[in-house]
Amino acid sequence: MIPPSMRIAVLVPCYNEEAAVASVVTGFKAALPTATVYVYDNNSKDRTVAVAREAGAEVRSERRQGKGHVVRRMFADIDADVYVLVDGDATYDAPSAPRMVERLLSEHLDMVVGLRVDQEQAAYRMGHRTGNWMLTRFLAEVFGQAFKDILSGYRVFSRRFVKSFPVLSDGFEIETELSVHALELALPVAEVATPYYARPEGSVSKLNTWRDGFRILGTILKLYRSEKPLRFFGVIGIFLALVSIGFAIPVFVTYVETGLVPRLPTAVLSMGLMIMALLSVTSGLVLDTVTCGRREMKLLAYLSQPPAKG
Repeated sequence: MIPPSMRIAVLVPCYNEEAAVASVVTGFKAALPTATVYVYDNNSKDRTVAVAREAGAEVRSERRQGKGHVVRRMFADIDADVYVLVDGDATYDAPSAPRMVERLLSEHLDMVVGLRVDQEQAAYRMGHRTGNWMLTRFLAEVFGQAFKDILSGYRVFSRRFVKSFPVLSDGFEIETELSVHALELALPVAEVATPYYARPEGSVSKLNTWRDGFRILGTILKLYRSEKPLRFFGVIGIFLALVSIGFAIPVFVTYVETGLVPRLPTAVLSMGLMIMALLSVTSGLVLDTVTCGRREMKLLAYLSQPPAKG
């Protein structure tokens, strides 16, 4: 059971969601009667603000365009014990929210992700399904297996997660960043299967399969570079060293046979590549020390927040 004194905030980032936002607000107010529903408008050009306010939400705005900017503002502004983050497109199941909150509290977790189970063919386009699977597999290989749906926009957080999470993304890569943050600090997380519906008539998706997919993949690579620099630069160094050795072998064989180095440019190139390889590995070692310090600071910021009392 959810304690009556528990402060729950439902955070709904919106951009041109006039057709769907009212059902989202009323659905979550019914599912979580004690919660406050906050709708953050992101420069909508339709009646999103008016419709959300009429439905009973507390409406605020963020002028910088992009979901990442909106989430950063919401996490900074809102003070609560439990946070429910959900898109304003009415595709997520509001009645699943109490179950997700109870799981967070009963198991003392920091994040519960809504694992999407599509109820209609149109709910989850094949391109998005394939992209999500590929990115999830890639993330599992890089950071470890913990999620089956890293791109789900339906999540429940503890206060200590929200107030210690440094939001760096600008757009839809925010879900990836949330997942990587939890994996990197080995935070207690879980997934709960929830129905996933098609958008209501008149609501249009802002996602672009290829553009946003490449942006998310780029975010994973950047996070991999910053969170695991020794592996990242070590692989580059090994590759450069192998190429250098490949160029050097014929030169060395010729020198052994004749005592001459006729291909001087090749020898210089080989030496330059080997120097670059050593510099790459050295950079990885230095940055790995820096990353350890950053990770310790993130963990201390996380531990400075009191845990949720279920």
